[in-house]
Amino acid sequence: MPRELSLAEIFQLGYYWETKILLTAVRLNVFSVLDGKPKTAAEVAAKIGAHEPTLVLLLNALVAMRLLTKTAEFYGNTTTADAHLVRHSPQYIGHLLLLHDAEWNNWGKLEDTIRSGKRTVDRHVFETDPTLGANVLAVLHRIGRQSGPELAKRLRLEGRVRLLDLGGGAGTNAIAFCQVYPELTATVFDLPATLPLAEKTVKDAGFDSRIGMLGGDFNLDGLGGPYDVALMSDILHYQTCETNQTLVKKVHEHLAPGGRLVIKDRFLDEAGTGPAWTTAFAVHILVNTQQGACYKTADAIRWMTSAGFHSLEELEKTAVVQGLKASSGQRT
Repeated sequence: MPRELSLAEIFQLGYYWETKILLTAVRLNVFSVLDGKPKTAAEVAAKIGAHEPTLVLLLNALVAMRLLTKTAEFYGNTTTADAHLVRHSPQYIGHLLLLHDAEWNNWGKLEDTIRSGKRTVDRHVFETDPTLGANVLAVLHRIGRQSGPELAKRLRLEGRVRLLDLGGGAGTNAIAFCQVYPELTATVFDLPATLPLAEKTVKDAGFDSRIGMLGGDFNLDGLGGPYDVALMSDILHYQTCETNQTLVKKVHEHLAPGGRLVIKDRFLDEAGTGPAWTTAFAVHILVNTQQGACYKTADAIRWMTSAGFHSLEELEKTAVVQGLKASSGQRT
């Protein structure tokens, strides 16, 4: 049986103070100002256009949070802050934090949403702020480069495989699959506003001759093909159950006989109480999308069965499901 929380742990769960302090510091660009050389609060205030006495409170809190150092009157970045919170750093993750800050007001409406059952968001921030969306995808690309090759190896694709990376974002998975399988070619399908980032990422990785781009709305437009493998990675939780079922059927139609659909997402367990992070993510989707939800593995299997897939298999618990399209002349 899991250990019960202590009173101190309950209080810790209820504190959002440090979260907002960090998000505000990123929005003010404090860490970039402190890059290279410690500065006084007055110098930082002059750079970012802030009220010095008020800023001191924020800087001191960041010192206590071990993101800044303080020697005499001079503030400086810690090694971690230099690596991840300075804008020109190759490992900068601030854009993802800025996304969280952009969603801050939506979280403030959680009580109203729970009471009424009505969502207050018309469009996801990726749609309202495409520049921020592209920057976030670039951060997620850096973070996701390690998991992509592992998934590709687990699928055991050999030969001249044609891959559809549906809603492929920056092309992270398409690149990973091409790294693992020398004969594989891929198509990244995503909204036209996203494709310039994918094109750059793919070109920088040296795979522009093997990975093509196709722009459109995957719920409305043709997907090209036929493909040997279709990958739907982290896109279904932004849509309704009905829309997902229709999309899975559409993907089935764009696969070659014997083709394979792989769905990677953040699925809840059958009880809906785990994994822990996914249960919180489900609430995040509730307050930050118009119609999204976190689904269960059984939902994905039902969509795939209805579309005509067979040999359904959960490759990774609450994370990856795959199914096969019948070969020519084969009955399911």
